[in-house]
This record gives sequence, structure tokens and C-alpha cells, in this order.
Amino acid sequence: MILSNALRILVLILASCVFQFAHADAGPITLASDAPIESHFQYWEDTNADATLADVRALPESAWQTRASGKATFGITDSAYWLRVQVRNQTDHNQLLIAELAYSQLDDVVFHELSKGTLLREFRTGDTRPFYPRDVDHPNMLLRFQVAPDALKTLYIRVATQGTMVVPLQIWQQNDFYEAAANEQKLHFFYYGSLAVIILINLAVFLTLREKLYLYYALAISGYFLFFATVRGYTLQHVYPGSPFLHAHVLMLTIPFLAMFSILFCMEFLKVRSHSPRLYRALQAMLAFEILYFVSAPFLSYDTGIRVAAISAFGFFSLLLVAGPVAWAAGVRAGVFFTIAWTPLTVGVSATAGRALGLMPENFFTEYAMQIGSGLEAFILTLALADRLYREREQKIQAQADILQQQKARNEAQDKLNEALTHDPVTGLPNRNRFEWMVDEQLKQDPNGRYMVGVARVTRLKEVNRTLGLERSERLLNRMAQQMTDLAQRLPMVHATMDARGHEERVYQLSGDSFGVLVNVSKTGDNFQVLDNALKRLAEPVLLDHLAIEPGPRFGVASYPEHGKKAALLIRNAHVGMEMAPHGLYESRFYSHRNDIYNESRLTLMADLREALHLNQPELHYQPKVSLTTGRVEGVEALIRWHHPERGWVAPAEFVPLAEKTGVIKHLTRWVIDQALNDLKSLHTIDPALTVSVNVSARDLVSTELKGLFETRMKRYQLHPDQIIVELTETAAMDDPDKGLEALEALAQIGLKISIDDFGAGYSSLSYLKKLPASEIKLDRALLQDIHTSENARMIVETAISMGHGLGFQVVAEGVETEQAAGLLRSLGADLLQGYWVCRPRTLRELEAWLVEGKPGMRIISPRLTGAPTPEK
Repeated sequence: MILSNALRILVLILASCVFQFAHADAGPITLASDAPIESHFQYWEDTNADATLADVRALPESAWQTRASGKATFGITDSAYWLRVQVRNQTDHNQLLIAELAYSQLDDVVFHELSKGTLLREFRTGDTRPFYPRDVDHPNMLLRFQVAPDALKTLYIRVATQGTMVVPLQIWQQNDFYEAAANEQKLHFFYYGSLAVIILINLAVFLTLREKLYLYYALAISGYFLFFATVRGYTLQHVYPGSPFLHAHVLMLTIPFLAMFSILFCMEFLKVRSHSPRLYRALQAMLAFEILYFVSAPFLSYDTGIRVAAISAFGFFSLLLVAGPVAWAAGVRAGVFFTIAWTPLTVGVSATAGRALGLMPENFFTEYAMQIGSGLEAFILTLALADRLYREREQKIQAQADILQQQKARNEAQDKLNEALTHDPVTGLPNRNRFEWMVDEQLKQDPNGRYMVGVARVTRLKEVNRTLGLERSERLLNRMAQQMTDLAQRLPMVHATMDARGHEERVYQLSGDSFGVLVNVSKTGDNFQVLDNALKRLAEPVLLDHLAIEPGPRFGVASYPEHGKKAALLIRNAHVGMEMAPHGLYESRFYSHRNDIYNESRLTLMADLREALHLNQPELHYQPKVSLTTGRVEGVEALIRWHHPERGWVAPAEFVPLAEKTGVIKHLTRWVIDQALNDLKSLHTIDPALTVSVNVSARDLVSTELKGLFETRMKRYQLHPDQIIVELTETAAMDDPDKGLEALEALAQIGLKISIDDFGAGYSSLSYLKKLPASEIKLDRALLQDIHTSENARMIVETAISMGHGLGFQVVAEGVETEQAAGLLRSLGADLLQGYWVCRPRTLRELEAWLVEGKPGMRIISPRLTGAPTPEK
């Protein structure tokens, strides 16, 4: 019983306290001398927004709710709100007061001033009305009123807006309000002044450097400047006080304006395109949306425009909040500044949005957070741009220093450069440019003279390079150059000239392994024995590190004026004459137009080949590959054949190299692959296990179309990748090792088999060959020529087969023409056989007939090789 009574007393005490607290909050605002005014008010929501003052005054007390803080945020609502506040003057003098709704974006505000139940004054204002007349020249919603001593006045305030319903009500002593407003104006002046300075600085930098980054930033800050000036009501107050409609649309336009140029600044400042393509595309999409919104904003209603602005602001701030860390993570220094700058602005926007939606209370932070955040963002990014300018200046200074250093080095190296332009770096001999200049000058001075341009080429230099290394081949080249110079100095018919340094020039180096001289025929007396003796000397072996190396020189000659009147043509024709020279110790040959295989007719041959491919005139012949284990035909190799309507049969060795040089090889390869895979589909009616080998050149290998070509043709003819073998020579694979390996791996990834043709004929690196995704090597026919008569040849082939197996390759012997060679290759472990002994290359129809005759089991040769091939030997 005692406990029950105690609880009842406690409840009564608490209820009394609550009643007293509520009553105190609901009571009048009392004015006492020198005491600050504690503002509070009561409010009622008019959901239909159609109540009159009489309706509101008739409301029961229970309909009113109290806001003790004097501030309220109701979010976005279609309701009207009525505020009621009573002010009692307990001083002995009149009080001049100002009632302030400190939110300039309220559309319609009506102040009602009552005393003793009588309406003294009704004052209408809001940002949908012209700014003037207002009681106070200030952007906020203000009412000036007076309270006599011991008097009580009641204010009823009706508030309606299409935007956010924010009602921070404050009752001020008039002097206190003007003092507080003045202080606030100082802060705003500092804020807007700072933004203006930043805008002007960036515009000045833009006009000086013409970098659009600074223009974007200046326009973005201008957008913030205009946005806050509009939101605070300063533009309505000072710029267009009589145009509230314009005020609403300017506010909507400022949002996409600042967003557009902020996005452009972000993309340029962070270099988003180079390190994050996906973010770049997202920013482009956001930019397009903001441009569309900016164009359509004047035609939207205020309510719709504000809602679209809120959605776009969310996307805009989210994207730019991500952009900084993404750039930072990518190592862009500007991303650090941007992240730090955008964070306080994002916090400010979040706080302002929370206040607008009624999720956060109305206070100093939520009211000014976005403005403070934008100021910090502008300040930090200005520092970032200053840092950028400083770094660019340092880089320019360093670049200028580097230019001066380079200029100094360039001046010091000018003589060396001139020397390098006219002399070979290895031998020091004057080069082709110098030789052409000298010959042309001499022919110009003596146009009626008789001269010969002689060219000598050290044919074994590449072999020495690959066998003994570059250092020894360069030493051999120097030895040959010195020997030619010594011999030329003893020959008066070899023309000599002096360079700028006074050095005599007789022998010139035309290329890495070719030399040239100009012979004055009038000084030979038609006796060339001295020159022949010199050629014999040049053909003698050169002793190098106790090795006698035969240089294998070849010589070509072109005569002036019969074979040309310009140095370039004479040198060209001398080279052609050298190509016609027989392979001997010191044989030379004069140029002959009749025997010039490098003439224009060879170029027309490529035009004919293009036309032939278009008309489907070439043919594919096929040569079988037979297993030495089972005797079965495992596959065939496609070989191109072309019968020219005027020239007859043109050998592949004649037109394929030209096709590679002229680019026709791309069309030729496309035709061969298409025809070979089509024919393979036909051969599968006889033996579905057959494969086809297609030869690919080095130029085809690095083509970006090769992989797609195989894929489309396999799909068209319904072939499996493992039924197709891509053959290329080991020298082709080494032509560009990195790209070649990448291309072969791409072909292998789609399932094609890779075969290395002519294995053993080149000088490729075994360490490179083992990286190739090949499954087959084909021994060069040159290795097999005397395999059954030479023990050395047999050992080389056996080693090659063992090495191929060790690398995981299947070994094919091609060019086999005798049963004896075939049997020996089988005993050495070769896997497959190809050659005339099995079958000559045949047309598709001939091959089909040959395969049919070889049934049953498609066995063509005996695994024991005891008999001749059937059906053909």
C-alpha cells in the first residue's frame, strides 16, 4: 500500500512537471529589460491549405503543437503551416521588434498582427512576390511591429511553399537584429568576395595560358557564387526585385550550370579518361543529363524543376565523390587534393539535404554547411591549381635547363653527327650518301668522261656474324675495308677525292656488307689486269683469330653513260650486275638490261596475281604426309600453283617473295586458307581424320586479321581447329620474335596446330624455339640429301630428331625421294614422311583418286618399308 501510494505521488509530480513545461513553452514570449529574447512558437498544419485567419483563431488549444526551439523543418509538403507566437512587454517603454523567418526560399508568407483580439495589420511577402515593398530591406521574411508597455501582441503567420518547408522563427530587438544582420553581411561579403577573387584569378590564368581547365574551374565557382546568392535571396533583392518568376528559374538554372562545369573541371583536372574509362563514360553521361536539364529548366514548373535538381545533385555529387579516390588510387596527384576538397562539400550538401527533407534539425550547421563546404572546396582546389602551376613552372624551368644543356651537347656533337651522317660507324669509311654526292659531282664536272661504278659485297658476313658473333664479323669487315683501301691507293684509275678535313676518300661503304668505288676508265688504258689482280687479293682467305675465313666477295659493275647518268641508278645497276655474277672466288659481272630480273615486268606480275586471285585462277596442289609408324596418310600440305595466261607456270619462289614485299601476300593467304579449308571439307568424305597444312609468311603472322580469318573459315566449313596446321619457317618466326610469339600463341589458343618448316636451314635461337606453341617441326630437305651416304649428315639428322622430341615436337621429314632414306629416317625416330617417294603434289581430284586407291585403312606404305609405296612409286 505504501509503495502504491508513492508511485501515484511520483506520477502526479511528473505529470505536473510535464504540464508546467508544456505550458511554459506555449506561453507568451516575455520581454524584460536587458534580457535576451527566447523565441518559441506554436504551429498547426493546414493540410488543405485553405484555412482563413478566422478558422485558425477558432481552433482549440489542443490542435496547436509547440516548438520550443523556435525552429522547425517539415520537409517538402503541399500543406500550409500556421505559426502562432505571443509577445508580452513587461518593460516600462515601447519595444520595437522584428519577427524573422530566416529562410528566403519561402514562396508565400502572410503576417497577421493582433492586439486584444483585433487584427491590426496584415503583411504579405515571399519569394513569389516582388521584393518591394518589405518592412526591412533584407532577403529573409521580416515583420516590424511594436509592443507597448504591459501590452500583449499575437502574431499569426501563414507559410506555404513548393520547396522545403523550413520555418526558423526568431523575435529580435530591432537594434539587435540590425547588428546581427550587419555581422552576417560581413561574413557573406567575405565568402562572396573570396569566390570572386578565385574566379578572377582563374580567368586571368586562363587568358594567359589558354588552358581550358582554368576556365572550367572559374565557371564552376561562378555557378556556386550564383547558386548561393540566389538561395540566400540576394539576387532577388539586388538584381531583379520585381521579377520573382525569373528568380525561381535562375535558381533552377544555377544547379545544372555549376554541375556541368564541375564535371568538365573534374574530367580535365583528374585526367579521368586516361586511367578510368568507365568513370569517364559515367561522367560524360552525367554531363549530357545536366546539359539537357539546363536547356529544359526554363520550361519546367518550379516544383518539377526542384525535384529534378535534387535527383541530378545526388548523382552529380556521388560521381564526383568517387572520382577523387579513383584518381588517387591510379596515382594521379590531383586526386588527393580533389578528394580532400570534395569531402567537406559533400558533407555540407548532405547536411543541407537532410535539413531540406526534415531529417536533420534546423541549426547553424545545417543552414550554413553547404556554403562552408563549398568555400573549403574552392580554397583547397585553388591550392591544388596553384600547386599545379608551380609544378608546371618548375617543369618548364627544368625543361629550359634541359634545352640549354641539350643545345650545348648538340653543338658539341654537331661535328660527330656530320661525321655519322657521311661515314659508317664500324669501318669509318664514307657511306652511300657521300659516294652518291661524289659520283654526281664528278660526272657533272666531266660529263664526257668514261667511268665505272664498282660494287663489292662480302657474302659470308652474315654467316660469320651468326657463327662467330657480331664482334668478330665487325673485325672481319674492318679488315676487308682496310684491305680495299690499301689496294685502291695503289690503283691510279680509282677516283680519289678529299673531304673537309683533308682526308683522301677512295673506297665507300654502301651498306653493312657492300663497298663501292668509282673507276676512271680513261686511266686504265683498257688494261684491267691490275683490277683483276686486286679482286683476286680480296677473294683470298682472311686470317682472324687463327681462323682462315673466306669472305666470298662478289663484284658488280655499271658503266657511265651506258648504264645510267646518275649515281643512284649506276649503284643500283651495279648491284643487279653483282646478283648476276656466277658464284666463284672473284667473279664479276657487268650490268645487262636484258638479264635484269628486277624490272618493271615483275611489278606488273603482282597486278596480274591480284586479278588471278579475283578470278580464282591459282590452284592448290596437295602433298600427303605419311606416318612412319602406321603407314597411314595423316594429312596433306597445301602448295600454291599459278599458271599465267602469258608467262605459263610461274614458280612460287618467283611470285611469293614479291607478294610479301608488295602486300599482295595478304590476299594470297586469304585465298589459300579459304580454298584449303574448303578442299579439306571435301577430303573428309574419304578420310575424316585428315589434316591440312597451310603455309604462312612472316608478314601474315603479324597481321591482325589472321586469327579472325581462320575462325570464320572454320565456322563456315564446320572444321575443328586440330584439323588445321599452320606452317611457317623458323626464320619467319624469328623475323619479329616478340610479335611472332604473341601471334602464334593467339593461333594456338583457338586450337590450331603450329608447325615449324625448314627446320635446320636457319640460324634461329633454340631458347626461342622452345617458347613457341608448336607441335611439329619439319626437317629441311637440305639435311636429308646425303643422309644415307654421310655419317655426319646422319648424326645431324638424328640429333635434330632427338632434340625435336625432347622439346615435345612431332618430327616430319620432307623431301624424301628414296626408300633407303625413308627406312633410315624411320630407324632414327622420325614421325612423319613427305616427299616424291610417297607422292608428288597433286590436284584435289587427283589426290582424292590416289587416296581412294590406297584403301582399305588408308595405308599407303608399309610400316616396315619393305615394299614400294602403293599405289604409286
